[in-house]
Amino acid sequence: MTALLKNSFKDMDRVRSFVTEEEFKRLEAGIFAGKYIVVPSFVDVHVHFREPGFFYKESILTGSTAAAHAGYSHVMPMPNLNPVPDSKEHLKEELDIIERDAVINVIPYGSITVGEKGKELADLEGMAPDVCAFSDDGVGLNDPELMKEAMRRAKALGKLVVAHCEDLELRAGGYIHDGKYARLNGHKGICSESEWKPIERDLKLAEETGAGYHVCHISTKESVQVIREAKARGVNVTCETAPHYLVLNDMCLREDGRYKMNPPIRSEEDRLALIEGLKDGTIDCIATDHAPHSAEEKSRGLKDSAMGIVGLETAFPVIYSCLVMEGIIGLDKVVELMSVNPRKRFGLEPADETKDFAVWELEEEYAIDPEKFLTKGRATPFDDWKVQGRCVLNVVNDKVVWKDEIL
Repeated sequence: MTALLKNSFKDMDRVRSFVTEEEFKRLEAGIFAGKYIVVPSFVDVHVHFREPGFFYKESILTGSTAAAHAGYSHVMPMPNLNPVPDSKEHLKEELDIIERDAVINVIPYGSITVGEKGKELADLEGMAPDVCAFSDDGVGLNDPELMKEAMRRAKALGKLVVAHCEDLELRAGGYIHDGKYARLNGHKGICSESEWKPIERDLKLAEETGAGYHVCHISTKESVQVIREAKARGVNVTCETAPHYLVLNDMCLREDGRYKMNPPIRSEEDRLALIEGLKDGTIDCIATDHAPHSAEEKSRGLKDSAMGIVGLETAFPVIYSCLVMEGIIGLDKVVELMSVNPRKRFGLEPADETKDFAVWELEEEYAIDPEKFLTKGRATPFDDWKVQGRCVLNVVNDKVVWKDEIL
């Protein structure tokens, strides 16, 4: 714990400048007692803030405020918006809102294809200066020649291609994992091959082009293995997974839309393979795929609810409580996965140099209550879970963006 604090935050005097003297003394005592930790603020490379186009689900203001509450300094919203940021002009609509409303650093993606339709490459060159990377997240890009050309152009621009890997033909209308729960309850399943086969294809293209390639929200044991093998061959690939894939399996599902997301929660065997991928470095980042929807859109059960759950405000508490406290991974590893690695891969200021920091209280247990979220979304499978880990202070760009009343 002391080593983590020393490496993550070198100047305790910076804490003093953002709190009262009484608060500082309490924090200082708590830090040495192991009650509090100070870490570089987190980076989420995969969120959905829904604006422009779907303000009723989330906005840049509510999404970035939720991220501030959750200890993040940077978030990267995906381009499934209206209009899709597929040109400099369309991107400007999103950038203007970010400039006006964001309370932390919000760096958008540009789409790979026009309208995310998978038919024609977007204006990658025009958007490159203002985006973190290129992605058609929400849909898979199933044309290998178009993907290869996107990789070539992205490489020339010094940008990553970030892929939602899904073969819709193999998905075949499924909406939860093709596993035991689906069979027992008469649901249409999504096979694992619909995820790992497109990854396998793209890895060959990345190897051929030399492009930087990042895989979104992996959920299957086969995905872990093909990425592990590609890394061993020297392919320029990284990947992410999300907390719900690390702590839940398909037998945890309920007939409720808050358990529905894409890709789906998969088998226990898949979950354990993801854990091993964290441990051996195959998986580089923990992202949230924070994807808010309206209450009505999530009230239609597993079959008919919209796909997506909120995740920013539960990410660290769930990971800390279920993985760190259980001795599965260490706290240093969590900081690596949630701050160090995403900063490195997406070209941000390194974690050991950033002035952004968050203070977390680790000892007090509480129940996750979606009604206390700052996001507009409420759908989470972690409703009423007993967890530990509460962000009490988050400082970004030399400003306090979140301070908890318990501090």
